[in-house]
Amino acid sequence: MQLRVMGMKKLAIGSLILLAALFLAAAAQAAYVGTVVDAKSKAPVEGALITLASEVAHTGKDGTFRIEGAGDTLKLRAPGYARREIATSELSGPNPEIPLTPFKPRALYLTVYGAWSSKIREAALETIEKNKMNALVIDIKGDRGYIPFKVDIPLAEEVRAHAGAEKTILIKDMKAFVASLKEKGLYLIARIVVFKDDPLVAARPQWAVKVQGGGVFKDRERLRWADPFNKEVWNYNIAIAKAGAELGFDEIQFDYVRCPDKKGVVFSEPNNMANRTEAISGFLKAAHEALAPYNVMVAADIFGYVFWNLDDTGIGQTVRDAVNSVDIVCPMLYPSGYHLGIPNYRNPVKHPYEIVYLTLMNGQKRTGVSPLRFRPWLQAFRDSAFHGGDFGDERVQTQIKAAEKFGSSGWMFWNPRNIYPKGGFTHNVE
Repeated sequence: MQLRVMGMKKLAIGSLILLAALFLAAAAQAAYVGTVVDAKSKAPVEGALITLASEVAHTGKDGTFRIEGAGDTLKLRAPGYARREIATSELSGPNPEIPLTPFKPRALYLTVYGAWSSKIREAALETIEKNKMNALVIDIKGDRGYIPFKVDIPLAEEVRAHAGAEKTILIKDMKAFVASLKEKGLYLIARIVVFKDDPLVAARPQWAVKVQGGGVFKDRERLRWADPFNKEVWNYNIAIAKAGAELGFDEIQFDYVRCPDKKGVVFSEPNNMANRTEAISGFLKAAHEALAPYNVMVAADIFGYVFWNLDDTGIGQTVRDAVNSVDIVCPMLYPSGYHLGIPNYRNPVKHPYEIVYLTLMNGQKRTGVSPLRFRPWLQAFRDSAFHGGDFGDERVQTQIKAAEKFGSSGWMFWNPRNIYPKGGFTHNVE
């Protein structure tokens, strides 16, 4: 009898503990509502992303949202605005307004070596300051698959070890390096070259894009590509992206997020348009979801002709899939890259304004999204395709005028040598 009573007491205590745990869990969960508005105009911000711990919500056309979950901080971001965080304790009233400050990155690009070289880096920073720019794009995994700093990713270290001395670490303290640039008030964009990855395929040859007959595909630079259908390749690049977010970058930008532009290559899945677009958009959506807790903007670089072509350009990219996968779509609008021109403008280097403006307009027409969902790459390198000479101050400014007339979420200038015009080409920028 005594044992039975003791058992009943233990059962009662256990039930109380369970009830208490359930009560605490319920207390930890809360629902939050609000309206996200433009800090200047007070207009509602549609499509802003709200994160509460692992939960994600989006604002509607009226800027309102509702999110439920555990946590004491709401994280907010939207194209064309500076990201922010707000304590849930600051949300008072039935429908509090949360303002976001308009912000458009105006950036230059630095390669792995350009960022490391004090001479090249300081020249770029001087150009940024002189031209009232506010952002910098830096490779954290470059065109040759090189990560210039130590990352806590076993596969990355294995790839580095396999590559040998040529893959030495250039930036010893990446955290301090990022912090030093942030102190200058710069918006920092981490560029990650995804599927063109020679050292990864060298370490994992079974992940290679193949050619018919079974050989390994190599592009015009004799570099190997990783299979875009391989989820291990996805995970590797997402891990690098998370490392960039943890370092303090404001944005993660994926480049070479496409299939090789070569007919007849062989993947682990049949090479057709439906499969290609599913692989590319699938990776971008997976990366976007994985990065949501970090509150970083997520962007993808795509070919300029994707805004004009009706298929996937043979590489798995369509503008509609792109805008449905990431925050910002970054078309590469270099006039030198338009080998066929565009309708009515067959010599693109003579018409940089039309190339930029009309391409962006065509992309918006096809998708119906806000111009803030686009941020173009513009040309700052010498034209060799049409013997058009340098792209100096005048052509640079012409491209800027086109992007700003369209209303894009800023713009970025590309020069693979990291040599940019010295003049004041953005004197009209506020």
